[in-house]
Amino acid sequence: MWKPRLLLVAALMLLAGPAPSIAEELPTFVLEFEDGKITPLRLEVPARTRFKIELRNKGKSAAEFEMEKPHKEKVLAPGAQSSVVFKTLDPGDYEFIDEFHPEAPKGVIVAR
Repeated sequence: MWKPRLLLVAALMLLAGPAPSIAEELPTFVLEFEDGKITPLRLEVPARTRFKIELRNKGKSAAEFEMEKPHKEKVLAPGAQSSVVFKTLDPGDYEFIDEFHPEAPKGVIVAR
């Protein structure tokens, strides 16, 4: 009774082809925050391509990555890291800040 079902499932899997990868490989970039300092302040990314930015807070105070257009924000506790995924960006410059440190210079993501 189980053999015919197992064979049917195996045949369907072969016809369906390979399963899509769960962990999609995305171009990945890193931004580091450290008590009001952002590194790098200028980040170049590919335009019209899905990508990920890893955010790392190396400081002793919380940090907040914030962009207005497109709207993205992420709060990071001291020592924490997280990431944001961008579906795509049109070519251009996109400013971001560490909202918890208003004295910090603005950063820019440049999509080319």
